[in-house]
Parts: sequence; structure tokens; C-alpha cells
Amino acid sequence: MNPVLVNVLRGGTVESLHRGALAIVDADGAVHTALGDIDNPIFPRSAVKALQALPLVASGAAERFGLGDESLALACASHSGEPAHAQTAAATLAAAGLDESALECGTHWPYNEAASRALARHRHGPGPLHNNCSGKHAGFVCVGCLMALQAGREPAEFVRGYVRPDHPVMREITAALAAATGCDLDRAPRGTDGCSIPTFGIALRPLARGFARFGGGQGLAPAHAAAARRLREAVARAPFMVGGSGRFDTRVMQHFGERVFCKVGAEGVYCAALPTRGLGVAIKIDDGQGARAAEVAMAAVIEALAQRDEADARLMKDLVRVPLKNWNGIEVGAIQPAEGLRLA
Repeated sequence: MNPVLVNVLRGGTVESLHRGALAIVDADGAVHTALGDIDNPIFPRSAVKALQALPLVASGAAERFGLGDESLALACASHSGEPAHAQTAAATLAAAGLDESALECGTHWPYNEAASRALARHRHGPGPLHNNCSGKHAGFVCVGCLMALQAGREPAEFVRGYVRPDHPVMREITAALAAATGCDLDRAPRGTDGCSIPTFGIALRPLARGFARFGGGQGLAPAHAAAARRLREAVARAPFMVGGSGRFDTRVMQHFGERVFCKVGAEGVYCAALPTRGLGVAIKIDDGQGARAAEVAMAAVIEALAQRDEADARLMKDLVRVPLKNWNGIEVGAIQPAEGLRLA
């Protein structure tokens, strides 16, 4: 059984707890810290979007279509569907000569409440641009458009069905993920993600190794190492695009810049690169409903390994211990790392 990583307190008493596993690994695969089972495959889902974005830059598509920091950061994002997010996804597609009809990610209401209310107030429903994965998918479409142009094919026709595992675009994305993590994804468990692309079962140990490589380039092919560096720069310059207003990833990367890259995934997964330490991090909260718990666990890791000064400490204090308030605004408890995680 995996250890308790995060506790939910009410009045100083543990009301709920979240078990999970944590791997902190360097680019060669050497383990810095391990808690729980780090060799059991899990579906990393959206946590690996940055690794899936490597071909967007490495292929030359980003340069060909003139994509700037905002588009590249959005390609790594699980965004909140705020106007700037939807507009940037649309601009990315337009740069390749297509529009939102090319997206195969599906539609959902924006995660951001104000953005959802604004759509409803104007009697508009959400579209695929509001999907939290629209930036990633716009990047996939750009990769496909470049492939089509190189092959003398019509881009809109070529990219159709790009979410299928056997499509040339998805084969390129899967190959990048396999190369970064060192996993044979042909033999890995495979499912379908919420945005309809394949998702593969990868253990925390190789996931963390993949992010250590993403953070420093060591172990990546030269084109992917250069792509990782460009994506980290873009995210540091445009962190709002990776999450949105008040989101953990945005808050952390607005403050730390290129010192930290972190990315949430569904079902209690979180991954990060700590370039200055040469380390990658992968976390899985067992119950799968622990998004808040995964953030607190990641905050504890960042506090321990990336914090340098008082400004860092002030930010992390608010993220490591998250107060719980009732409807009258009275603080009634907190979510905080378990002692075992702090000691590790």
C-alpha cells in the first residue's frame, strides 16, 4: 500500500487522507527520492503535454508557421478556457491556414467560472477552442500541416483523424513521448484520453526521468533537446497560457520562471522538471480525485528542492498549506503534506 502523502485537516484532526507515490529522478534514471510504488504503470494523461509538444518545435512546424511564446506555451497547457486561451488557439490554427473545425479534442465549458458565465450571458455555448486541450491539439494540427506540405498533400485532408494511434501525426507524438521516457510504448497499456488521443501506461520512474531530460536536454536527441529548451522559454515568458487565472501551474511558473516547469494531469497526476537541480518529478495520488492533494504534494517538492529566498518562501507558504474555509469565510482546516512526505 502506498504511503499517505497529503492530509486534510479539520480543526487540527485528520478528516481525510490521500495516499500516493512519488518519484524524483535524474536524466540517467538515478533515483533521488522514492515513495510508494514508482514502477507501477499509470496513465499520465495531460501531465505529459510538454513532451507531446516536442515535435511541434523539433519538426520545424513552429518556425514555419511563426508560432510565438503564447502558442508554444498553450501547446503545453491544460488551460482554463479564458478568452486569451481560445484566441491563441485560434491564432495558432490560422497560422497554419485552418480553423477550429480542424480540432478533434471535443468541447466542454471553460474551467474558469467567469469565462463560462460570460459565454452563457451572451447566449453562446462553448466550442473546441475552449477545451483545455485546444492548444495541444492546435500544435498537433500544425505538425500535420507541415507533414502535408512536405508530402505535397492538402493539409486539411491530411490532418483529418490525427487523434488515431496510427495517424502519422500521432505516431510522431508517441515516438517523442517514448524517446523522452525511455519506454517501449508498443508494449505499454493503452487507453483513450479525454481529448481522444491515445494515453499510455507509464510508471512514475520513467516519467520523472523524462521530465529530468526535458529540463536539461540530457538524454534527448539534439532536435528534441533544442525543442525542450524553446518550450521552457516560452512557458516562462507566457505562464498564463499553461493554466490561467489563479491556477497552480501559472502561479508557480510566473514566479520561478525557467527554474521550474510543472504540469497537472488528470486523476491526481503531477509532473515537473527542476532544471537547476537536474531532476524530474512524477506524482500520482491513488484516489484519483485528489487534484488539490496533488498540488500540495508538488508544492512540498518545489519548496524543498527549488526554493531559494524569502520571495520563494512566501509563495510556497500559500501553496504547501492550503486553508479550508466555510461559507462564512471562517478557516476550518487545511490541506497539507503528510509528515512522511516532508521527511522524504
